[in-house]
Amino acid sequence: MKNLRKAFPALRQYVYLNNASCGLLSEKVFEYRQDHDLDLLISGSVFRDKNGEILEKVRETVGDFFNCAPNRVGLIHNFSSGFNTLLEGLDKTSKILLLKEDYPSITWAVKSRDFDICYAIIDEDLEKNIEAALKENQPDVFCFSIIQYENGIKLQTSFLKEMKEKFPETLFVADGTQYIGTEKFDFDHSKIDVVIASGYKWMNAGYGNAIMLFQEDVPQKIDPKSCGFNSLQGKYKAHEGNFLGKFEPGHQDTLNFGSLMAAIKFINSVGIDLVEERIKLLSIKAKEEFEKLKLLEEDVMKRTQHSSIFNIGGDAKLLQFLNSKNIICSLKEPGVRVSFHYFNTEEEIDLLVSILKEFYQK
Repeated sequence: MKNLRKAFPALRQYVYLNNASCGLLSEKVFEYRQDHDLDLLISGSVFRDKNGEILEKVRETVGDFFNCAPNRVGLIHNFSSGFNTLLEGLDKTSKILLLKEDYPSITWAVKSRDFDICYAIIDEDLEKNIEAALKENQPDVFCFSIIQYENGIKLQTSFLKEMKEKFPETLFVADGTQYIGTEKFDFDHSKIDVVIASGYKWMNAGYGNAIMLFQEDVPQKIDPKSCGFNSLQGKYKAHEGNFLGKFEPGHQDTLNFGSLMAAIKFINSVGIDLVEERIKLLSIKAKEEFEKLKLLEEDVMKRTQHSSIFNIGGDAKLLQFLNSKNIICSLKEPGVRVSFHYFNTEEEIDLLVSILKEFYQK
């Protein structure tokens, strides 16, 4: 573990519990970025011409990591651009199921259009609420976050697969930004129709890169309208009906997408099984400790499985106090959010708990 932590220089000065807001860069990703820009600096278009296949390599690396054929991997620069393009490709009369109070980039984008919208409530019975809403409303599309950004409530991929099998006519569109990079994810096996996720959080890939994963029949269900010169560039777009190109109309940043490839290679060197094991261990320990302090909302305490994201209550004063102790986290109303990645330790949880006790005893 000490060797793994060395790869993230920020850990030398902080107890970093803010991966749900911004993932740390590893030295390996930083080295890739330095080498990339040095080559571009001294070579210009020569660098571009010599590295013309880099985006295809990124697509293949992403596909291997998530078990999705590369001709079904979209490379976009952030979640919102891909999600909005997808929404524009839906029938304007579509009925869309959302989770109440889900991530604003989902809810705002859907509500800004004239879709027929219905909701499922996020609480301790989230799965039952979703199944009931699917059965009652028979929506054309279900848009949701796999992990809730504010309090870490998590949907299991096994449950989502079960729901997709029960409601095959509904298009399942998942935001995986708070999910990918936390455990092994087999996209094809999941049966989720579309996963869209930014790489700057749990993938630790830096800003400006995101992915879209599509099941094979999705091009028959949506008709995106975007198009540009880049829509037909590259072997996976020039010969695959141009569907991916609708999500990639303009020039793409090889620095940022190459960073995602470097980040995946680093995760592979660590082992995604180890990443998943560490996160589960930290999640269980943190939940137990926070429950003892009565810091968690009831909906979270009643759930048997949880992510490694927690809202522990408090306000700006608590955040300021934690920051003064070099503990980095976020203010997410109605409280402070902490999140643990595989490079965090049990000792850091113990330290956080002791500092929380100090704060509340003042």
